[in-house]
Amino acid sequence: MTQEHPFARYVAALGRGPGKSRDLTGDEAYEAMAMILEGALEPMQLGAFLMLMRYKKETPEELAGFVRAVRDHLGQPPAAPRVDLDWPSYADKHKQLPWFVLSALLLAENGVKVLMHGITGFADGFAPTGAALAALGIVPCKSLDAAAQALARGNFAYASLEDFCPALGRLFDLRPVLGLRSPVNTLTRDLNPLGAPWQINGVFHPPYRPLHQQAAALLGQPHAAIFKGGGGEAQRTPDKPVVVATLDDGAAGEEEWPALTPGSRYPWRGEELDAGRVAALWTGALEEEAPVAAVTGTAAIALKLLGRAADMGEAQRMAEEMWRDRPRQRYGGTVRRSA
Repeated sequence: MTQEHPFARYVAALGRGPGKSRDLTGDEAYEAMAMILEGALEPMQLGAFLMLMRYKKETPEELAGFVRAVRDHLGQPPAAPRVDLDWPSYADKHKQLPWFVLSALLLAENGVKVLMHGITGFADGFAPTGAALAALGIVPCKSLDAAAQALARGNFAYASLEDFCPALGRLFDLRPVLGLRSPVNTLTRDLNPLGAPWQINGVFHPPYRPLHQQAAALLGQPHAAIFKGGGGEAQRTPDKPVVVATLDDGAAGEEEWPALTPGSRYPWRGEELDAGRVAALWTGALEEEAPVAAVTGTAAIALKLLGRAADMGEAQRMAEEMWRDRPRQRYGGTVRRSA
């Protein structure tokens, strides 16, 4: 009799059927993800596991277990003088321009050390984060060590998952094969590879807010803000109110931020997805109310999260003042190497 494969028990736990299937414990999720990252399973097992997990949706315990496994796979994070804010960017199909990149740069220009990390994403017909960074003259870091060095020199660094964790990056390549996102799209948002005390996180669907909030709490994340953002990124949609799930010294909360441009819908769908427009907004060559509101509104959420503002109104005023005083010639011209 052929011996059962060690990974088979995780597939079986998820897929036994009605009344018999069960969630994984946090330790089981850790062990399963560790085997996946090591390649210690068959391709058919990987596909079955990812789709069963996608069908049932991850629990906070499973998500935290996955993240712990990836962090251990990465090893001890490189030393950095200070990393304030972790900013994951893992929406693979941007149907809106990534204005949030300017929010991160705005914070960096005002003393906040920001690590942004993400994936290449789909290019044709979409607007990936990398294209906006290129238009701004920012070169991604090739490793977490390079990102730490960039943060020692300045206040912003972007690291590509495909470079700093190829084993996890390859799982994103299964999206066209499986036809669906998988748990990897979820867990990377909580990765926080340099251990920043503050994290801002965008999700596609509101039910994922409490999932990430609870997983972050299990992982010991002290401060976080999670909200449904444009295209699943941490980007404020200015014509609508936004509910933000928070962690403040580990305590869970929730707050509703009002619309910034009510009754004046920005044409997110069908907008011209030219990354050069992101750079043009920074320099002032492009002036549009809704994108500016998206930038300042997103930065305001981060400012309140960071404790730089006491309330929403003060945070928004601070963000708008920072936007008015931004160094317009800083980005969009000369290539700024961060690696």
